[in-house]
Amino acid sequence: EMCIRDRVSTQSTGNPTSHMLSKVVLFALCASAAAEIFFQEDFSGDWESRWVQSEHKDDLGKFTTSAGKYHADEKDVGIKTSQDAKFYGLSATHKDFSNKDKPLVVQYTVKHEQGIDCGGAYLKLGGGEFDGKKFNGDTAYNVMFGPDICGMTKRTHLIFNYNDKNLLKDKDMRTESDELTHAYTLIVNPDNTFEVQIDGEKVEDGKLADGWKFLEPKEINDPEDKKPADWVDEAEMDDPEDKKPEGYDDIPAKISDPKATKPDDWDDESDGEWEAPQIDNPEYKGAWKAKRIKNPEYKGVWAPKKIANPEYKEDNTLGQYASFNWVGIDVWQVKSGTIFDNVLITDDVESAKAALDTIKTAQAAEKAMKEEADKKAKEEADKKAEEDKKKAEEEAAAKKAEEPEEKEEENKKEEL
Repeated sequence: EMCIRDRVSTQSTGNPTSHMLSKVVLFALCASAAAEIFFQEDFSGDWESRWVQSEHKDDLGKFTTSAGKYHADEKDVGIKTSQDAKFYGLSATHKDFSNKDKPLVVQYTVKHEQGIDCGGAYLKLGGGEFDGKKFNGDTAYNVMFGPDICGMTKRTHLIFNYNDKNLLKDKDMRTESDELTHAYTLIVNPDNTFEVQIDGEKVEDGKLADGWKFLEPKEINDPEDKKPADWVDEAEMDDPEDKKPEGYDDIPAKISDPKATKPDDWDDESDGEWEAPQIDNPEYKGAWKAKRIKNPEYKGVWAPKKIANPEYKEDNTLGQYASFNWVGIDVWQVKSGTIFDNVLITDDVESAKAALDTIKTAQAAEKAMKEEADKKAKEEADKKAEEDKKKAEEEAAAKKAEEPEEKEEENKKEEL
């Protein structure tokens, strides 16, 4: 208990599952004196007292609580976007911390139960002075992380603010777009490296400087260096020994079709002089070009020499910020129904792993429930299809049986 009181900053949620999760996480924390949980939310109890609805716009979408159609425990709820074609703005504050000289670990779950077509489901994390009621898309933040889907574009966003610029990753990372719960984990290390996981499986990792344009290049082209006037940058040249054959230009591109004949009803006086239609000349080879050979004077592709970039400044604190004290959801969704849950912000990877173990148990139960429902729905659909087929066959047979009777009636009428 002393370890928990002295080293862990978290918030009570009142949810038994959350308490069990917290207990597992907190025991793991006792093994590391520096480990700390800065924010943890399972949206149980009076969650609205812990979060602030933005008032930046008066028509922002509303969040409701839901465990989803498929779940491990109907009491284990998250918050769900509930209105189509809306912006959403919600935030919560937490203990202020800096991730300088220690990891930043962010983890949460997302479930696109609606079968998302276009919308975000990412979190924004920031620090400094903050007013949740004014929170909006222009609010400065440190890190933005999570899925963003619209049509064929499906990616996990990871954006860092650096020198007041929001830097997008050079290459998109994959995301999940099915209707099940998925856990997204971000780890930013103090050695300027990162790792992104989905359901505990690595999606990408590496050096921050390699994936984002944090820094100016170390070297630039020398603006004073000019290509020499006699520089030859053509790798091939026309063969001076290759000569155009005599009469080459006399070969026409089109010729009269030798198989064509003047129609029998052609009248030269009224129709004019008959001419055979034109066809491509099989002897024509196009405009003559000398064959190409290697250029003995070729010096390669010219490039200016490199010089040190005066704008380059080394920075060993990429991805590190002096202050984190709030987390927010600022997204647009065309079709609502995304469920956010299990938000965790910590400096301890093991804490996130312990939380993920509990999440995975719930994921397995949710998946089993959906598979059973899908199986039942298929059986019912197959049964209905079979019943419809049988009904159609019976109706066809009955109609066919009526045809002789109708024919007989018609014959009697004709006889009369």
